[in-house]
Amino acid sequence: MPLSRAQLSHRFSQRRASPRLVTLYRALSRLKSTVTVLHTGAHPDDEQNAMLAFMRFGLGMRTIIGCSTRGEGGQNTLGPERGGALGVVRTRELEEAAKVIDADIAWFGFGPGDPVHDFGFSKNGHDTLERWQHDLIVERMVHAYRSEKPDIVIPTFLDVPGQHGHHRAMTMAAEEAIALAADPNAYPEHFAQGLAPWQVTKYYLPAWSGGGATYDDEVPPPPETVKLIAKDPDFATGALFDEIGEWSRLYHASQGMGRWPENPKTEWPFHLRVGPKDNGALTDNLPRRLADIVPGLAAADTAIATAINAFPKADEIIAPLAVALEIIEAHIDTVPAEHIHRIETMIADLEAAILVATGIDCTAALDRPIVAQGQAVDLCLTLRGAPKDISIDLILPEGVSVIAQSPGRYVLEVASDAPIAEPFTQSYAASGANGDACVILTLSVAGRTISRAFGLERPLTIVPAASVSLTPSALLVAADAGFSGLSVEAKIEGVARDLALSSVQGVQISSSRDSVTLSGGGLAEGRYTLDALLDDAPAFTAREIDYAHIGKNLYLTPARLDILALNLALPEDRRVAYIGGGADNVGLWLARMGFEVTELDARALSEDLSAFPAIVVGIFAFGLRPDLAASNDALHAYVEAGGNLVTLYHRPWDGWAPDAVPPRFLKIGQPSLRWRVTNPEAPVEILAADNPILAGPNPISLRDFEGWNKERGLYFASEWDGAYVPLLAMSDKGEAPLEGSLLTAEIGGGRHTHTSLVLHHQLDNLVPGAFRILANLVAGGRM
Repeated sequence: MPLSRAQLSHRFSQRRASPRLVTLYRALSRLKSTVTVLHTGAHPDDEQNAMLAFMRFGLGMRTIIGCSTRGEGGQNTLGPERGGALGVVRTRELEEAAKVIDADIAWFGFGPGDPVHDFGFSKNGHDTLERWQHDLIVERMVHAYRSEKPDIVIPTFLDVPGQHGHHRAMTMAAEEAIALAADPNAYPEHFAQGLAPWQVTKYYLPAWSGGGATYDDEVPPPPETVKLIAKDPDFATGALFDEIGEWSRLYHASQGMGRWPENPKTEWPFHLRVGPKDNGALTDNLPRRLADIVPGLAAADTAIATAINAFPKADEIIAPLAVALEIIEAHIDTVPAEHIHRIETMIADLEAAILVATGIDCTAALDRPIVAQGQAVDLCLTLRGAPKDISIDLILPEGVSVIAQSPGRYVLEVASDAPIAEPFTQSYAASGANGDACVILTLSVAGRTISRAFGLERPLTIVPAASVSLTPSALLVAADAGFSGLSVEAKIEGVARDLALSSVQGVQISSSRDSVTLSGGGLAEGRYTLDALLDDAPAFTAREIDYAHIGKNLYLTPARLDILALNLALPEDRRVAYIGGGADNVGLWLARMGFEVTELDARALSEDLSAFPAIVVGIFAFGLRPDLAASNDALHAYVEAGGNLVTLYHRPWDGWAPDAVPPRFLKIGQPSLRWRVTNPEAPVEILAADNPILAGPNPISLRDFEGWNKERGLYFASEWDGAYVPLLAMSDKGEAPLEGSLLTAEIGGGRHTHTSLVLHHQLDNLVPGAFRILANLVAGGRM
């Protein structure tokens, strides 16, 4: 089966990242410790990757990243994905990041439909726990403690004022779950699942501040009680652990993560919050070796050390590992029940290391990872270095079966009623098989029978037999006005189906295979939802998400058409130029509002801009588009000559030089925690109702701030030239009002308006006031 360029690139990148000798030493290093550490956080990218790399590769610990959300409430510097689609991106990013540092993942939240989700920024841990359903998140953490049995738990951030409320909530829940996990009366339903109470031995807080450009911890970190020091570089690669950590963080591309460590970090101080006092090491009072569990297993420790010292001579590694297994099995009946999980893990890791040492290389790849119900797909299995008597078994998900087989090739059939794949799984194993399909290899090595599961190169994703995408998926119509002939393109993927939309009173609908046409006598102002049906059954829209670092993924949502009927006035001259960075849909919404939108590329920015009454710069654009760095003078001249420039929110590091990018000095506040309003219902004060920006063509009132989603705004301006007039004041509860969310200045013959309101997100969520505000910004005081 020939590989596509994307498949080939992915496979080679994986091989480059894990050459055989590195893979072998990684497998051996797992045998150096019987300690497990769980590192808890609220979002993908919260984790301390360099620290985890040292714990895993330098000390041999099993490391687990415990994450409460999928980051679906965050930002995206790569593209337009928001909400659940962004959650898919960030889930896959964390999986790839974890793979680099060989960390497992335990998820505590399952996407935007789950109570435990990323609802945007929060400044209060208690409020976050309330929204997450306090007992629910704690119960899930207790379940993880009992199932994963960590010896050490370390949260990523401190529970202190000035820190993100999601971070604070996770630190609070992580500590609360410790006592409950050990309580035989807490959550007895766990015991019916085969779990037992578990006592986490140590709970550490980071003895460093989590402040910086984003956060602003108001109190100093707790005193250091122990320090983790990475004296030497990684043995397998020769790289510093901070560099390996950045290899991992680079996969958080949607968040702009990954940097070159100019001053590599080699120390991590901790504060012991719960547990026996240390005598200088993080692992004091813990069973670090087999002999700490059963003294008779000291010989197994010696055999493991012999195997590690034999590296890279693979043929001298297998025998001592087999001896270690024999010793462990001879003493298995003497292992205390509370330590049997360590022995089981060690046995699995010993067998895995033996297989790596034999040189067996297994690649199981589908010709395409996304398969619709009722379709067939080829699975190609490539084995190198395997003996002839090796046994091969396939484990397949419900509704998938083998219908044909030849050497190295299996034809899989997905039943028409096979369960659709769930994008938000509960866990991820960095070194094991993920997804519902895997290959089991069984063979004899050193007189032993060993089995191991190998995951597919890309997990099998089952999608509906038919899906439909509607373009546009949302319509804007004038409230209380008749409309006719509104056409929506319908694209049905997969098996042919008859398309229909659910009815809304006052709207006439005619459907065909590839379009829907709507007419109506007038809708009252408000939002209307029409569900799409395929053969009278609820339909899904399959959204493809394809980035090189995470591969191709799909996000399924119910297919529907939203109609927003609103009273919206536009300026007489509706020409507008849009400069986007690919991180928002504002240009699309301007067109749907009725503006004549021209997208400006690098070449257009160097030409005459005076033809456009207004120019709008999208979020992050100065950071995402290098060509804008040379356009400041042109944009300044455009404003001076009478143009209307609108800039949407930027972060301080998005190429925003306060003295050079805006026409007059305008500084974005740092740390950003202090310069945002996270409550979408926070009271708003209108400071200058008669200012042209607020006066028309749509008179802006407090009504326009009703029904906002997620937050009011972020990255507010903190200082500005006297030419700018603040138009709004707002704040979160208990804080002083901020006036930097909407600023406008008359400069020369024109105007510059900068807003930190999250208008792009409100537009996507069809918040009426956002459309009226944006229309006024583009009008710039012109009617």
